[in-house]
Amino acid sequence: MADVVLLWHFHQPSYLDAVTGEALMPWVRLHTVRGYADMAEMARRHPQVKMNFNLTPVLVQQIEQMAAGKVKDRWGRLAATPAQELNEPEKAALLEHFFKINWHTSIEPYPRYRQLLDLRGRRTVNLQNLRRFREGDLRDLQVWFNLAWCGFAVRKRYPELNELIRKGRDFSEEEKKRVLEIHQETVRGILGEYRGLAESGQVELTTTPFYHPILPLLVDTDVAKRAMPWARLPERMQAPEDARAQLERAQEAHTRVFGRKARGLWPSEGSVSPEVVPLIAKAGFEYFCADEAVLFRGLEAQGKKVDHVELFQPWRVEEQGATLKALFRERPLSDYIGFTAARTEAKAAADYLQVHLEHIAGVMPKGGVVTLALDGENAWEAFADSGEGFLNEFYRRLAGANRMRTQTLGGALDGREGVATGRIHSGSWIGANFDIWIGDAEENRAWDWVRRTREFLRRAESRGEVPAETCQAAWDDLYAAEGSDWFWWYGPDFQTDSDLIFDALFRTRLQNVYRRLGAVPPAALSVPICAAEVRLGHPPSRSIEPTLGPRPSYLDWSGAGKYEAWRDQGAMAQGDRRVRAIWYGFGEKDFYFRIDGKPPVGEEVWIDFSLPVEAKVRVVPAGDGGRVEVTRSTNGVDFDAVAGEAEAIGGRGLQVRVPFANLGWRNDGAEVSCLVRVLRGGMEAERYPERGLLEFTGPNKSHDMKNWFV
Repeated sequence: MADVVLLWHFHQPSYLDAVTGEALMPWVRLHTVRGYADMAEMARRHPQVKMNFNLTPVLVQQIEQMAAGKVKDRWGRLAATPAQELNEPEKAALLEHFFKINWHTSIEPYPRYRQLLDLRGRRTVNLQNLRRFREGDLRDLQVWFNLAWCGFAVRKRYPELNELIRKGRDFSEEEKKRVLEIHQETVRGILGEYRGLAESGQVELTTTPFYHPILPLLVDTDVAKRAMPWARLPERMQAPEDARAQLERAQEAHTRVFGRKARGLWPSEGSVSPEVVPLIAKAGFEYFCADEAVLFRGLEAQGKKVDHVELFQPWRVEEQGATLKALFRERPLSDYIGFTAARTEAKAAADYLQVHLEHIAGVMPKGGVVTLALDGENAWEAFADSGEGFLNEFYRRLAGANRMRTQTLGGALDGREGVATGRIHSGSWIGANFDIWIGDAEENRAWDWVRRTREFLRRAESRGEVPAETCQAAWDDLYAAEGSDWFWWYGPDFQTDSDLIFDALFRTRLQNVYRRLGAVPPAALSVPICAAEVRLGHPPSRSIEPTLGPRPSYLDWSGAGKYEAWRDQGAMAQGDRRVRAIWYGFGEKDFYFRIDGKPPVGEEVWIDFSLPVEAKVRVVPAGDGGRVEVTRSTNGVDFDAVAGEAEAIGGRGLQVRVPFANLGWRNDGAEVSCLVRVLRGGMEAERYPERGLLEFTGPNKSHDMKNWFV
């Protein structure tokens, strides 16, 4: 009988403005009414399925503060403002922020919400469109944003929400107020729900260092060199005391909120190093989880031949006299749930997982364990039903399996000594290194500011002139600035349209350290660290007529539009993405398309056009060539094959030429909307853009190409 350990990770950084005491972003509240409530509901529906949840202390702290009414989030206040009282900046903020939800699953299915998006404009926030929004439109937008974020558990508990969805428009202020009350009621009860699940024995709750810092980098930033010898690092900072404090505070908070110490730790981003092992043990933890690549890299460094099957067993890590047990997650299946299952029919996705888990159960060592660990909140936005159908199917299969049983971490590890890992590798669950959080110019500047501010705080504290409670408050601001999230958004790895807000939150925490101690913050801390604007590409600048070949010519494609697909990631990191860049442009009679990436790009590439004509271009790469199939539709449902001269060339990526005639296009400047999908094994593995569509103006003989835009 094989053990299956499910670990769902819940985390949000501190959105608290250190000066105003207001939460600048609403994600704690909104993920509560969707992900956290839904996952608790699903656990109750399947009491025979044991599972583990990881709630970070910084998330729990914010839930407590919001539940008690001590902290309000700015977007919640904006939603609660009567529509007739909104001023111009508030109206502009509504248009900017209240469409920040998965458009495909949470806007398109609802005609009124979709209408409001079209009224605003889909490409960018055009404030000129404010004139189109009347009082009723603004109120409907306030309601729809908060209504659409409600998951299946909250809708089941409060049937009135479904009535509002059916009503669809012309909401009253009282109806809006009720939606926000339901949000608050859910926030007030959510921690009690998880405590009850833990007390039932079905669920084990684990924790993370308090503000979600990358522990190895806190202990010593130069640790990054072990996995990234090429990296240019900031001036060295060594703060093992801070790492210990983040662990001890996490343990204290967990015990207070959930009534017992946490036995298990999910180190932030699965990041470990030999130096953090004794710190984790001293904080009272018995075991931790990390990524399979961390295990394999450590074994390889010791000259051991790695057999993937060895992953599926308990492990033992020993360092400086400390001993911890460990489980390492199986990455492909974990990533399948997080990134691919939403694009697959629920039963097929559950079947896929069942087949692979049963195969693992058949080859793993006796008493083996397979661990699936992943983000338990962001993934559900991509499901049309917030993941309800998939989780029901998946949990049913786990409960009925003959060769597998679900277990809590303690259930899987108690009484087992574990196999010794030897010296553990220094790395995270992303690339088995720390590249996301250090080494880029922006990230290094942020680390320099943490180091400088910490040195200032230590000097002030050593003089003994500042009250202890003031020093402790200053340390709390510094610990918050040590969180991993700020560094996640710095640099080129990930982007969001809220980068400047994250940047301001980080710098404000550091500025507050100086203010608390009666000093003026350095002027340079008022200057944003991140670039003011993040662009994922550029529009075509001129017409192109490239010659398709195995090695695309730079000059041939120099006028094409470019979409930097590798930067199109948000709060979750997908490790197996192969597409790096997408190029596109027009000649006199043909549309040209190119993908740069790791060959082979994939089994199939689809370009789905919704405008100006509904059409699909399917490309099946084959060596240095490929087969291109074009279909068109007049109703969006039935697609008919179109004969033509489309061609594809493989090699270093993929290049495609499709005549306008195949697509049903004319040279009339019509708007073009499309998305690009990569299918592997018949399942959608990648999509670009991740949200929304690529939208641009099509060919027009009467206008210069410089007027095109994305």
